[in-house]
Amino acid sequence: MKKGYLLSIVAAFIFSLGNAQNYKKPLVSAIKETDLKKDMYELAADQFWGREAGTLDELKVSMWLADKAKEAGMKPAGDNGTFFQFFDMYRHQVIPQSSLKIGDNTLKLWKDFLVAEPVNTNIDTEIVYAGTTEPEDLSKLNLKGKILAINASDKNIDKEMTLFVRRYPGFVRTKYYNKAYELGAKGIIFITDDISEKSWVEVLPQMTRGSYGVEGLREKVTNNIPVLWIKKENANWVKSNPKISLNLITETYKYPSVNIIGKIDGTDPKLKEEYVLLSGHQDHDGIRHPVKNDTIYNGADDNASTCVAMLAMARAYKKQPGKRSILFVFHGAEERGLLGSRWHAAHPVVPKEKIVAVLNGDMIGRNDNNEAALLGGNAPHKNSEELVKMAEDANNESTKFKYLKDWDSPNHAEYFYFRSDHLPYAKVGIPAIFFTSVLHDQYHTPQDESENINFKKLYKMTEWMYRTSWKVANEAERPKVIPNFTLER
Repeated sequence: MKKGYLLSIVAAFIFSLGNAQNYKKPLVSAIKETDLKKDMYELAADQFWGREAGTLDELKVSMWLADKAKEAGMKPAGDNGTFFQFFDMYRHQVIPQSSLKIGDNTLKLWKDFLVAEPVNTNIDTEIVYAGTTEPEDLSKLNLKGKILAINASDKNIDKEMTLFVRRYPGFVRTKYYNKAYELGAKGIIFITDDISEKSWVEVLPQMTRGSYGVEGLREKVTNNIPVLWIKKENANWVKSNPKISLNLITETYKYPSVNIIGKIDGTDPKLKEEYVLLSGHQDHDGIRHPVKNDTIYNGADDNASTCVAMLAMARAYKKQPGKRSILFVFHGAEERGLLGSRWHAAHPVVPKEKIVAVLNGDMIGRNDNNEAALLGGNAPHKNSEELVKMAEDANNESTKFKYLKDWDSPNHAEYFYFRSDHLPYAKVGIPAIFFTSVLHDQYHTPQDESENINFKKLYKMTEWMYRTSWKVANEAERPKVIPNFTLER
């Protein structure tokens, strides 16, 4: 047999092995529950005061994460040879010089009345009190150029969701806003009902903080009409169609938030130029109103859980790299509207076309050990058949979670698919999935602490994400985006 012919057979055999997924098994043994627990108790500790985006506490925890990323074996992949990718966060806030007078009553901002969102307005007009009128009947009133005052009502509002009381004022606004605007109203005053009375203390922190944006999203104050709230004990202020003088002044300023980004290089001479992006968010809600005598919103499950999982996966990849490189992005300002992921999706630290997939985790450390959700796993949210198959195969090989598929339904009350950091990447055409163990009754409360994490569940979710990422990192063909994929909420 000729030597050249023999070499060609050997080459063909090696090539066939490569295409037959003949790569090493994932090094699951490198992921340790003890590491997850140790990192969790540090990251979600009171020392970081809830890690609110745009505060010194977020910068402090970012330094901690950068140090841990380096220890885990990552190379810096942020700006200028660092782990940090800073971005400007815009903030719009109603200032104390704003004023409201109804009839002879001068009202105090944040004490006598709330402003639902920052707007600029200067109005002198009269109030039309509509009592308990439903939206479809507002057209019977003359609202043009006037301010509508109406009693809040939970009629026709879906109550099957977490944090319903906190979110209730937003649902009431949605119920009435478009109709009032269409009829020419200059603003709306809602009078609290029993539910919104309870929500007052819940929504006060977010309303006083204002709204947030990033380049290309909410950079400027909206032109919406003002939406105010007063308590039902003061309903007489708006009855009898009194005169109103409202002057709202909104200040806009910007300050930094930050993504922490590291990488572990792949081993294949060609495929190492491509990246599997592992995603989580580092921020939470900071210091807020007390719940059960605690004011620090530690965010252990949301989302220290994925951050410590990413560190654990990095240790495994450091010991045994895949063929493709792994990009670890700990996003900032997720709780302010996915701002860090929106920024990185628009300004990636590697060429966008080199990101083969995004595996995002958010809240992966609670609930039943045998149940989990893969959002983006089903139509209409699924944007890659191959990526979803890899996640399902990884689950079948070991973790064997029962899927909570209803959470991926477009009709689910939480619309949870649209609320985490995979979304901006999916919108720019990158295959993306979202691993989660879903919500619980301590979500966005100070009781979301390390002691309440189910570390067995966190380990299993980490293993599932890692096994999936290993497949993506080593398969010869990268996952493709489904043609003409669109996202509609």
